[in-house]
Amino acid sequence: MTADAATDSDHPRTGLRAQLDGLTTEAFRPDLAEIDRRTTLEIARTMNAEDAAVPTAVAAQLPRIAAAIDAIAARMARGGRLVYAGAGTAGRIGVLDASECPPTFNTAPGQVVGLIAGGPAAVLRSVEGAEDSAELAAADLTALELTRDDTVIGVSASGRTPYAVGAVDFARARGALTVGLSCNAGSALAAAAEHGIEVVVGPELLTGSTRLKAGTAQKLVLNLISTITMIRLGKTYGNLMVDLRASNEKLRARSRRIVALATGAGDEEIEAALTATGGEVKAAILVILGGVDGPAAAGLLSAARGHLRAALAEAATTRR
Repeated sequence: MTADAATDSDHPRTGLRAQLDGLTTEAFRPDLAEIDRRTTLEIARTMNAEDAAVPTAVAAQLPRIAAAIDAIAARMARGGRLVYAGAGTAGRIGVLDASECPPTFNTAPGQVVGLIAGGPAAVLRSVEGAEDSAELAAADLTALELTRDDTVIGVSASGRTPYAVGAVDFARARGALTVGLSCNAGSALAAAAEHGIEVVVGPELLTGSTRLKAGTAQKLVLNLISTITMIRLGKTYGNLMVDLRASNEKLRARSRRIVALATGAGDEEIEAALTATGGEVKAAILVILGGVDGPAAAGLLSAARGHLRAALAEAATTRR
């Protein structure tokens, strides 16, 4: 970048500074200008009161969020992937949500992906300049070989981050479903996406520190998107995580508890069902409630595309 270009980009009336001045998430709060003079408890109460407003801001966007979820679930049911793309805090929240889907919902490797500007190293340490590159987002998505059944969710508190906007632009041009999640109204990110979600949480307690309310809002929205999408894909039975991956002792104990809650069966019957199904919780429930053996349970679940209720209904029909 030339000295002139740097000056232009930082011009107080026309450059990035002017853009930031117009963002709600960057606004200065005069009423908090002396917050450092308050007691620790007073600061904690103020911060907690600020956080309490976030769910209300999310609630205002629920119809848009629900519409996006239905579109995402339809594509994932056809084999599509869910991809989050963001920089900084937004990118880390996407990586966190993606990383928790395999153990919680037994998603396949690569089915839910978190992309952060600057790559995996940026999760732990800031990679300067990465968020400013739309080209970097295009390169990251090119490596994934996007299809029309995939979904890309750009996440950015400001709604202007080039990496997030670039990811949405690239994905939409290739026919993928696009969602833009920001915390400012009238954002470029929401405008670029097929589904724009703008959770306006207002100015931060610390001016411009969008790891606070904006970060909380983004986490709440991604919780909604991934959880309800997985419910729609049959990854749960009621409110039970019947597709969890039991990779340690705690999760194996949770598996037994889930089968018990779903079936009311005793320990011996539960252990026998889990043994017959290779530890698969959903199949074990079907063995007990459907009165079938392990291989039959696997076949019924495959035919029902993993939806336990549908498999149970088919098992009941077969028994008649």
